[in-house]
Amino acid sequence: MKLLAEWKYEPKKIERGYAGRTLYVNIGDRSFKEKPVTEDMKEKFVGGRGFGLKLLWDAVKDTTKWNDPENELVISGGPLCGITQYPGSGKCYTVFISPLTEQTYDSNAGGYFGPLLKFSGWDALEVQGKSDRDVILFIDGDNNKVEVYESPFEDINAVTITEALHEYFADSEEDKRNISVVSTGKGAETTNWGCLNMSFYDLRRKTPRLKQAGRGGGGTVFRDKKLAAIVVRKRGVGPASNNPADISVLQRTGLKLHKEIKDLDDQQNKMRKVGTPHLNEIMNEYHLLPVHNYKFGQHPEASKIHSKIFEKLFTQGIPDGCWYGCSMACAKAVDGFELKTGPLKGKKVTVDGPEYETCAGLGSNIGIFDPEWIIEANFYADHYGIDTISLGTGLAFVCECYELGFLNKDITNGLELKFGSKDDLMELIHRMGRGDDKFASIVGLGIHKMKKVFAEKYGAPFDVMEKIGMEGQGIEVSEYVPKESVAQWGGYFLTLKGPQHDEAWLIFMDRVNKQLPTFEDKAEALHYFPNFRLWFSLVGLCKLPWNDIEPADNVIKYKGIEAAKVPEHVQNYVDLFNAVTGKNITKEELIVQSERVYNFQRVFQLRLGKGTRRNHNIPLRAIGPVFPEEWEARAEYYDNELKAAGIDSQGLTTEEKIRKLQEYRLSQWEQLVDAVYKRRGWNKNGIPTVETLKRLGIDYPDVVEVVRKHSKPEDNWEE
Repeated sequence: MKLLAEWKYEPKKIERGYAGRTLYVNIGDRSFKEKPVTEDMKEKFVGGRGFGLKLLWDAVKDTTKWNDPENELVISGGPLCGITQYPGSGKCYTVFISPLTEQTYDSNAGGYFGPLLKFSGWDALEVQGKSDRDVILFIDGDNNKVEVYESPFEDINAVTITEALHEYFADSEEDKRNISVVSTGKGAETTNWGCLNMSFYDLRRKTPRLKQAGRGGGGTVFRDKKLAAIVVRKRGVGPASNNPADISVLQRTGLKLHKEIKDLDDQQNKMRKVGTPHLNEIMNEYHLLPVHNYKFGQHPEASKIHSKIFEKLFTQGIPDGCWYGCSMACAKAVDGFELKTGPLKGKKVTVDGPEYETCAGLGSNIGIFDPEWIIEANFYADHYGIDTISLGTGLAFVCECYELGFLNKDITNGLELKFGSKDDLMELIHRMGRGDDKFASIVGLGIHKMKKVFAEKYGAPFDVMEKIGMEGQGIEVSEYVPKESVAQWGGYFLTLKGPQHDEAWLIFMDRVNKQLPTFEDKAEALHYFPNFRLWFSLVGLCKLPWNDIEPADNVIKYKGIEAAKVPEHVQNYVDLFNAVTGKNITKEELIVQSERVYNFQRVFQLRLGKGTRRNHNIPLRAIGPVFPEEWEARAEYYDNELKAAGIDSQGLTTEEKIRKLQEYRLSQWEQLVDAVYKRRGWNKNGIPTVETLKRLGIDYPDVVEVVRKHSKPEDNWEE
């Protein structure tokens, strides 16, 4: 590969989880810079997503768009990232302005990139500018230098380029595990759904594995900058690489959780055998599995994609952790899978996943209950660099538009895109991956923009598409049916960045267990859980070891919301943070750490022209039935819903019942919005108050200026 630029830096020992500096690279002019991490930055932004947001805030203008050169990709792990004693400690977060939401987005991934970046001497990597040609950025943590190479690859798809770069930069087979590659693919160029793949080398399988920072279009930004790959190499990582304040606490806390996983995982969620697809049958049982663009939550063929099917397809008996020391081992894979379509037809590959979200999005939601089809679609989505969640929800929208007669074969260039049309839907994925088809390129814009194009270009009724298009703030809904849980409406549509389940999953707590009876209860849950979950993104941890394994006596010792918090595991995280950093935070201060970043990000959205009440849109499909077939599939249930709401449904047609329920639930939505905004310390328009900024210690002049610029006296709550 042709070397275009090189920069050498001084080695830096990690102190209590921090390198104390961040790496800036401008791939447009190929300049490099070291930036200090101040104590205020650690105190207020902690790491990971917090560092990413702060660096991005300083880098962009109020008018910056996703494809402007000053937009950045910022990747950061956090102070706990890379510890080897506790499961799920290899996560990093990528922050950027999204082509889908046109505001800040952050997306997490496993793999080795976050830890190896930090142990190479950097708390964050900040990439700005646009290259004039495809380039590969190489961070050499062994020789303390950063290099930019001209990419020699014609095929920049993820599997091809990742395999080649592990081979190129490693001295031996064993050495390949000291390397991590960030890649995407051609589909990230041709759609707004581009994902980032972050690798780890599986020595047992002798192949690199891919974990996705899938959501928000980070891969699309990556390719817009003409990045072909980012590579990091760092040898000699060990249990003390974070130089923690008290390694004995890490060992003791980790051993406790390892024992819980060993003793309880088979009784609870079987993460070590099936990973997240253990949810497939649970969601179907409770009418939460999205079927046919979220019209239904259950399907008679769902048993064909239950976890027992995938347990047989996943290779068993291999410790599938995506970072050292993760005994949860949920990164399942299908080995020796022979591809039946596409450019790699006939090749036997290892397929990472599918995860639950992919099984639902590229399965039930588009009417396909064929596990091998789902696996193939999963592989090619990763290979082309396309987020499987947005892809699945986007295809489901297209299928419903086709079945409603808004689209036809003339429009789709010969494809019959009905629910369950396996061959034609697979061909559409390949067309998106190749970028050679006009209709496929429209689909790749995402549902928010598809609605406008379908209306303007093909005469599709915009009002109907608004009802059935499952997106919020410009991003597609992840794969749970939210319509029967008021709290989950908030968990999806009162979020910072759109309907992604990383903020709050409250369906069981709200609807099944009846633990959130009032709007104030729901608002409290929508304060605590989004902030608690955000904390993982600050420190570099995976969420799954928090509540996908629980102490055996959790529901005996604790009740209601407290049990859902899994208090013993919350205390684990407090202990881990203090043991690494030497600080002495409490579980209450943990939430405040997150609240600071949560509110800072909300102001950031406001700065970019979003971040107010009108941006918290919710489609009617998300709150209840839109068409008679949805009602009639659960007629008795919905009739009872009307009765419980005090609505007399006698003599009403199904269409009239639907309208009555929609009116009632929309009034509930407005009450929920008010309650949540009040609890979060925001005004009626969803803007954090200056008092909230002061309480959290983020009343920086430029932050306060944004809030004051957009706040009006009439938006204040009445005393």
